[in-house]
Amino acid sequence: MTHGLGPKRIVCLTEEPTEILCALGERDRIVGISAYTVRPPDIRDDKPVVSAYLDGSLRKIEALKPDLVVGFSDIQANLAAKLIKAHLPVLIFNQRSVDEIFEMMATLGRIVDAADRTRALLDGYRARFAEIQAETSTWSRRPKVYFEEWDEPIISGIQWVSELITVAGGEDVFPELAMAKGAADRQPSAEQVIAANPDIIVASWCGKPVDRDALCSRPGFAQIAAVQDDSVFEMDPSIILQPGPAALTDGLEALHHIFAQWYAKQSA
Repeated sequence: MTHGLGPKRIVCLTEEPTEILCALGERDRIVGISAYTVRPPDIRDDKPVVSAYLDGSLRKIEALKPDLVVGFSDIQANLAAKLIKAHLPVLIFNQRSVDEIFEMMATLGRIVDAADRTRALLDGYRARFAEIQAETSTWSRRPKVYFEEWDEPIISGIQWVSELITVAGGEDVFPELAMAKGAADRQPSAEQVIAANPDIIVASWCGKPVDRDALCSRPGFAQIAAVQDDSVFEMDPSIILQPGPAALTDGLEALHHIFAQWYAKQSA
């Protein structure tokens, strides 16, 4: 049941606003979703798909008569422009850090008159962060972690991923690259990855499965500690590469599990 004030018919062009609204008990406000939405798992049962990532169906979106369309990032700039030209109300977020994810969630919560529920949700995330950080603060050594978003060209982890690696108990080997807003500016060379010598490699290629054998067999990668120790992992992009609740919960927990297992093996 929809609560309070604010827009009653919301189209979500990416997964994270869908997941946030559902977590706040505001599922009834959602009238259209992205094709890449997988959370909550039953959301496709009653919400029509109206967009991909780069583009969407203006006809389908207009037919839903939305009083708000929510999207994410400069990548959806052309789609947003098309919707604005059709006189639709559009809100595009561009969150890149954990703090910006929190602020995006708080803003969306205020828009749907659910500020108190949003605050409680965020407090829960922060409490879990503190628990993990308290645990990992006792570790004598933190693993060096290389996170790969794409293989050709090599693209390293974005800011929120880098920050979650730190929360989970690791050290991102490319923290400076993580601050770059665009993927084109997060392209370390293979030689830089080798020189960083990560203890753990986490690969999450957005849109295709990770070819672990191909990654490990790149020239020079055999000398990397992570490859030698069989510490190369694939992570589902849907839980780490979408800047919303999934990354703050399942993504963080998956990273922490990998790092804790590594630490236990090192300490044995």
